[in-house]
Amino acid sequence: MHEHPAARTALAAMQAVTRGDREAWLACYRDDAVLHDPVGGSPLDPGGAGLRGTRALQDFWDLTIAPNDVAFTVAAVHPAGDEAAVVASVTIRFPGGNAVSYDGVFVYRVDEAERVASVRAYWDLQRVLSALGA
Repeated sequence: MHEHPAARTALAAMQAVTRGDREAWLACYRDDAVLHDPVGGSPLDPGGAGLRGTRALQDFWDLTIAPNDVAFTVAAVHPAGDEAAVVASVTIRFPGGNAVSYDGVFVYRVDEAERVASVRAYWDLQRVLSALGA
């Protein structure tokens, strides 16, 4: 595990997703955290302002993570200041057996208590939606 607080928290959050541990994932975040996944918006965040707060994070989990098998393969972690940029591949397996993989950069900013204040995820939403036939 990394010594840097933001790297440690980012990896803990990603590991919670891979394990399917909703409570551990939510515990990584502040109550007012903002999630941009991806930056620029998505069907869950059409305005691109980010999903803000515990309720929005719970809904994000329930709609996008809970029904699927999501795994991160971390290639590199670059900590600086109160942030860590994680370079990773994501594989999502859907209940019907289909799967999609994509590469991304995930920038986690933490507070002094090592809880996530924000995540800015950079990945190609259109490529993923195309792979899903959407």
